[in-house]
Amino acid sequence: METLNEKAARNAKIAAVLKIILLVVLFVLFIFPFVLVIINVFKVKADITTNPLALVGERGFTMQNFPNAMKKMNFWRSFGNSAIITICSTIITILLAAMAAYVIVRNNWKACGALFGLMVASMVIPFQVLMIPLVSLYGGILNLLSHRATLIFMHVGFSLSMATFMFHGAINTNVPIALEEAAKIDGCTRWQTFWKIVFPLIKPTIATVAIIDAMAFWNDYLLPSLVLAKKELYTIPIATQVFYGTYSTDIGLVMAALLLAMLPILILYLFLQRFIVEGVTSGAVK
Repeated sequence: METLNEKAARNAKIAAVLKIILLVVLFVLFIFPFVLVIINVFKVKADITTNPLALVGERGFTMQNFPNAMKKMNFWRSFGNSAIITICSTIITILLAAMAAYVIVRNNWKACGALFGLMVASMVIPFQVLMIPLVSLYGGILNLLSHRATLIFMHVGFSLSMATFMFHGAINTNVPIALEEAAKIDGCTRWQTFWKIVFPLIKPTIATVAIIDAMAFWNDYLLPSLVLAKKELYTIPIATQVFYGTYSTDIGLVMAALLLAMLPILILYLFLQRFIVEGVTSGAVK
């Protein structure tokens, strides 16, 4: 007869196999849209429409979707606009949020607590509530729309609260006050202490905020479509709308544009993920 230990071991193995099967199924469902884009980007429009799941279309393999998509959407100009807006917005957000969080954490002022409370409360306000007043103010009254700087300013404003919240937790948890006291004894000013002691220690949080915000800024369609009215200022998400016609849409060009648009963010994630892993393992060891 089977003993209790053997039965428990067999049940544990069955549970492990079922978990692996479930994870594989979820992974396939998650990665399927991306695989579908990869498969169809090398087909002509007729093959995509006829059989989108086929690895190779009846008319063969083609690379023509990429140059056609780049030419039609003016890819390099749109890529430059997206890069400038994303990089500037992300850097400014990280710097301002890190400094704001440091001041809030290390000072027991009532104003700091009130400011942090307002930042946390502002995160629950949907952008759609502010959309029309924002466009009316900056466009109708101040006449500041159709400028990259305006969009960068808005991106920073909408993302600052979440970034400050994340940096607040990182500084409060992972940066010992003893290090700052030792730096002060060695002659460091408050400014030097922040940049030489605190800022390097929150590198995993910086990487996390950079990935989250860069993805949000790069993929944002609604806010740039409201702010950037000139074609020469279009970002990649707005530029892709040229592929959607009234009566027909070239799916091959759309998928080529989507693949070109996602590559920079994918490369950024692959580059920064090791910093996030380092932060997780470091916290586990501590």
